[in-house]
Amino acid sequence: MTTEAKVGAFVIGCFAILAFTVIYLMNAQLVGHTVPYRTYLRYAGGLEPGAEVLFGGITVGKVTSVRPWTSDPTKIEIQLTVKEGTPLNEKSVAKLGLTSVMSSASLSITTGSNDAKRLPAGSSIPSQEAASLDEIAGKMATVADSANDLIVQARGELEGISGDARNLLANLNTVTGPPTQQKVQTALDHVNTLLATEGPKIDRISDQLVALTRHADDTVQNVNGTVSDVREPIRKDLVDLQNTLQQAKQLLGDMQVMVRANDYKIDDTVENLRVATDNLDQLTDSLKQRPWGLIRIKQPKERAVPQQK
Repeated sequence: MTTEAKVGAFVIGCFAILAFTVIYLMNAQLVGHTVPYRTYLRYAGGLEPGAEVLFGGITVGKVTSVRPWTSDPTKIEIQLTVKEGTPLNEKSVAKLGLTSVMSSASLSITTGSNDAKRLPAGSSIPSQEAASLDEIAGKMATVADSANDLIVQARGELEGISGDARNLLANLNTVTGPPTQQKVQTALDHVNTLLATEGPKIDRISDQLVALTRHADDTVQNVNGTVSDVREPIRKDLVDLQNTLQQAKQLLGDMQVMVRANDYKIDDTVENLRVATDNLDQLTDSLKQRPWGLIRIKQPKERAVPQQK
């Protein structure tokens, strides 16, 4: 054996010993400080003993056994071990997962809630079913069938739209054909002739409108001047009228104050007038009964009543 072969065999042996030591230490660490748990699924998805157990995406243990559950054969019992101190809680959920696209199946456990109670060793972890490949294939087949129906329906609608588009193009061709073009050309020629004939008249009308506009502007300016001239006298008259009204208002106020001040005198005057009226009434009655009182100062003596003899 050559020296190179001996060196190669020695190096290979060293690598083998190193790998064995590392694997042994890792297994010893996992086995020596692990806690057992179990969970139940209806679909294992190719999960095998030795598969990784992930807690929040971190490898924390191994699957120890995968078998039908004796109490309910419709479920698969999965036993596993995780590192001691892994915070599994009542809100943690176990489900099938993949560490990568090319890797084998693994058991993934969610972190749950920090406020939830910790699961004791040997207890069951709540699980969540994952869709199997058959279910996914069935859903894809259903989607494909729906897509085929949709394509057929869309094809029919597209054919109808195509027919309508062809009819529209045919109508457009009819509308824009030579006869229509000839009519449009004739109308344009007529318009050009009309513009050429009536152009001077339109110009004269435009000049008249401009002149009328200027005259209207002058009239408006004159009206504005007239209004300005009349505004000042009217404003002065209004001021005088306002002053007169103010003086009349003041005079009425003074009269009201005077009437209130002489109210008692008015009452006395009214009483004197009433007394005078009564006296005049008495004088009138007296004159009616004895009119001679106006002539005689003394009244005649009363006649004695003749006595019978």
